[in-house]
Amino acid sequence: MNLDFSILLQGEYPRLIAGGLVTMLELAVLAWILALALGTVLAVIRLSNVRWARAAVAAYVEYHQSVPILVQIFLWYFGIPTLLPEGVQQWFNKNHSEFVFAFIAIGLCMAAYMSEDLRGGIRSIPKAQLEASRALGMTYLQACRKVILPQAIRIALPPLISHTVLLFKNTSLAMTIGVLELTYVTRQIESDTFRTVEVYLCATLAYLGISVLIMTGGTALERRYQIKAR
Repeated sequence: MNLDFSILLQGEYPRLIAGGLVTMLELAVLAWILALALGTVLAVIRLSNVRWARAAVAAYVEYHQSVPILVQIFLWYFGIPTLLPEGVQQWFNKNHSEFVFAFIAIGLCMAAYMSEDLRGGIRSIPKAQLEASRALGMTYLQACRKVILPQAIRIALPPLISHTVLLFKNTSLAMTIGVLELTYVTRQIESDTFRTVEVYLCATLAYLGISVLIMTGGTALERRYQIKAR
């Protein structure tokens, strides 16, 4: 079998591939921002003294870690809109609802994992630091924001990086609801050209390259924080 990668440079295929890459990155960045922000809030609540709030967060984490992310994407895309007012449904339909619900579903799911990463980092910090912060007049939230969380994030960097890579790879599942990201575009080009090896090999290299970049950047951050800590 002769490989011919030039097929990917013909017609509208370069534009489709570029658009798929951009959409994939936009989806990953928005989902990551949502996951990290919500994960931080969940971790802080999980370690508070409010029992019902801790139980609610524990249930949230258990649900998102137990249900396949693909099922969660389907729930958000096919189920949640039916609960919304008709006017809101029409607005979503006119504004790329598949993209919006995909990044929400992925972000909410990965927030559960990142919250556990941060909770582990927070629990590794001596309680005396929180008590000292409170003794200085800080509220619980102020102590978490100024003293505890900066240290917890540094400690939790390795698992956070791993889950960032996992989040990035999970964006490919958005193709199942019609998001025009890289995997969707790859499948479309393959069905047009029947050049399966060439098309999927290029997509594989794209995912591999970006994943390696994320891991390399994370390793650089870890080294930087280690140097500062000395």
